[in-house]
Order: sequence, then C-alpha cells, then structure tokens
Amino acid sequence: MAHEWYPQSPHDRAVLEVLQAVRAFSDAMDRMHGGMKDDMEMNASDLSALRMLIMREQRGESVSPHDVAAHLKISTASTTKLLDRLTVSGHVERRPHPSDRRARVIVLTDESRRTFFRHFGERLQAMRSVVTTYSDEELAVIARFLDELGAVLQRE
Repeated sequence: MAHEWYPQSPHDRAVLEVLQAVRAFSDAMDRMHGGMKDDMEMNASDLSALRMLIMREQRGESVSPHDVAAHLKISTASTTKLLDRLTVSGHVERRPHPSDRRARVIVLTDESRRTFFRHFGERLQAMRSVVTTYSDEELAVIARFLDELGAVLQRE
C-alpha cells in the first residue's frame, strides 16, 4: 500500500514538480478528449478505439477485433457492439486480413481520419510547436521518460 510522501530534499521537490506536471498534462488530455468525444458525438470507448487505430496506422500495424478488445479491456461481445457502432457511423471498416482468410482487420475510413484530424490537428500542431523547441538530446530523454512512465501505468 502506498503512503503519503513529502519531499525532503531539493531533488525530492523536483520529482514532485515533475509528477505534478504529469498530472496537469493528464488532466489537460482528459479535457481535450472529452471535448473531442462530445464534438464527434461518440462515447469514450469509441474515441479510444479510434485513437488506437490512428496510432497503430501510423506505425504501419494492422488491428484485429481482438486487439481492440485487449486495448480497451472489454469483452468480445462489447467489442462487436463497439465495432458495429463505428461501422454504421462510417468511422471504420472491417476488411479481410491480408494473410489469414479467416480473420478480419479494422481500418479507419478516410472520412473518419479527416474528421479526427480536423478535431485534433490544431492541437497537434500546437504541441509540435512546443516539442520543436527542444534539442534532439532533450527529446530523447523526454521520450524515454514518457515511455517508461507509460509502461509503469500499463502494469496490472
């Protein structure tokens, strides 16, 4: 069980400031996603699935219905309902897997991608403007920090 922690040294205070900044950033992301969810008239799970599809697409990875279920930590029945909603609303398509005839992959429609970036593009550009002010070495440290923090949060 975690206990309350109070900074005792300058380093502890710096750690606390970073953790407070992470919390503030997380809160800002929650507010942004809440606004996007409302603007795009979808629930949080639907938006989270679209974000996952965008990220995987950018990495050149295909996404199966099982991947969506695992990412969202929902049942296969809930995943089917979610994908049905996103298909009917024109956000995704179920396509045959390129190498496994029995499987399907989930892909964003062009319209969904345009809608997503119309809502997120301005914020993404603003974030990119902040990021470009850092040196390559600083960016490497920031990326490592965020990757490690993300890994800690994904542990069960």
